[in-house]
Amino acid sequence: MQAKPKPKINKVVLAYSGGLDTSVIVPWLKENYDCEVVCFTADVGQGDDLSGLDQKAKASGASQLVIRDLREEFASDYLFPLMRSGAIYERKYLLGTSVARPLIAKHMVDVAHETGCDAIAHGATGKGNDQVRFELTVMALDPRLKVIAPWREWDIRSREDAIDYANERNIQVTSTKKSIYSRDANLWHLSHEGGLLEDPWNEPEESMFQLSASPEDAPDEPAYVEIEFESGTPVAINGEKLSSAALITRLNALGGAHGIGRVDIVENRLVGMKSHGVYETPGGTILMTAHREIESLVLDSETIRFKDLTALKYAELTYNGLWFTPLREALDAFVDSTQGPVTGIARLKLYKGNVIPVGRKSQFSLYREDFATFGQEDVYDQSDAEGFINLYGLSLKVRALNGLPVSGMHMPKPDYSRFKRD
Repeated sequence: MQAKPKPKINKVVLAYSGGLDTSVIVPWLKENYDCEVVCFTADVGQGDDLSGLDQKAKASGASQLVIRDLREEFASDYLFPLMRSGAIYERKYLLGTSVARPLIAKHMVDVAHETGCDAIAHGATGKGNDQVRFELTVMALDPRLKVIAPWREWDIRSREDAIDYANERNIQVTSTKKSIYSRDANLWHLSHEGGLLEDPWNEPEESMFQLSASPEDAPDEPAYVEIEFESGTPVAINGEKLSSAALITRLNALGGAHGIGRVDIVENRLVGMKSHGVYETPGGTILMTAHREIESLVLDSETIRFKDLTALKYAELTYNGLWFTPLREALDAFVDSTQGPVTGIARLKLYKGNVIPVGRKSQFSLYREDFATFGQEDVYDQSDAEGFINLYGLSLKVRALNGLPVSGMHMPKPDYSRFKRD
C-alpha cells in the first residue's frame, strides 16, 4: 500500500510530559515534518515536578514550552459537572482519564492559536481511547488544525527503540528503567494498566497502589466526614470552605488513608478491545456517594430515575471523547436544572475501603417523618393502598385469569382449531 503523503506543517503544539516518549517525539516531528515544535504541559494535578521542564523541552529541540495550571478549571468545569451527572462508565469507572483529555486538548487548541501553530501532536497510541479524545476535541474546536499521531506513523515499537533514538540524537532521558505498569495520574484518580494486570485473573499486587492504603491495613477506627453542597456543588468539608481543587485534594488524602476508591475493572475500549485496569479514585468516590445522598433526599422519584438514565449516556459520551458536543451540553443543561435543591450536608463514615452514608440533611428535603411513620393515620390512610394495589396489578391479574405464565418466554402453543371455518 502506498504511504499517505505527509501534510505540510509549519508549527505544531505537542502535548508534552517530559517523559521518554514525548522527549523523542520532539526531534521526530522536526525531522519528519521539518516544523517548529511548541511543547505544552498541563498541570491537572498529576503531581509531577515541572521545574526544569522548560530546559528539557528546549534541549530536545522545542522552540518553547507553555505550562498552564489547570487544576481549578479541571475541578470546577469538568470534574464537578461529571459528578453532578452521576456518570460512571460500565458500573465502576469514574472516568478520571477520560474527562481530563478534552480539557488538555482544549488548551492545546488555545496555545496553537496563540503561538501560530497549524497542527497539534500527541503521544497517544493507536490502540487506546486517548487518541480519539484528543482528536475529536480538536475537530470540535478547530477542524482547520492538522493532527499528528507519531505512534501511528513511526517505526519505534519499544522502549528500547525510543532510548536508542534519543541516544543517537544526544537527548538526555532521565531513566532507562520503565515501571511494569502504564499509569495516568490527575486530580481525580490514578490508573494502572499493563504488567500483571494483562491477565485479568491476577490479583493486583499491593505495591502497585500509590494513592490508597490497603483496606486491611487502614485504621481500625473509622473517620467521619461531612461534605456540604450548594446547588449540587461541593463547597466545604467539615465546615471548612475550600476551593474546588483543594476540596478534592483533601478528600484524596482522607479517603486514601482509609483505603477508599479502589476499582478493578475489565472495560470495553472505544476501539473495540477489552482492557483490564485498576483505578484509585478516593476523593471522587467519596464525593459521588455524598452527592447521591443529598439527591436522594431532595429529588422526586421520576427525576432521579430519568437522571439515572442520562448518567449512562453522559458516561458514554465522556469515555468516547464526545465532551464538546451538543448532546453533552444538553445533558448538562438538564442536570443543572435538577441541582437547585441539591443543597445540604452528607455525613459519611470511612472504614477500611468502605464509604458508609450515616446522615444527610437539607432545607429542601422532601422527606416527611409524619408521612413515613407507621403510627400516624392523619396524613396517610393505609386503607387507600388496597385500591392502588388492585389497579397497579390489574395486568398481572388479567394474565393469571387467562391462564398465562408469568414469563412471556414460555407461552402455550396457540390452538388454531378454534379459527377453522365450518
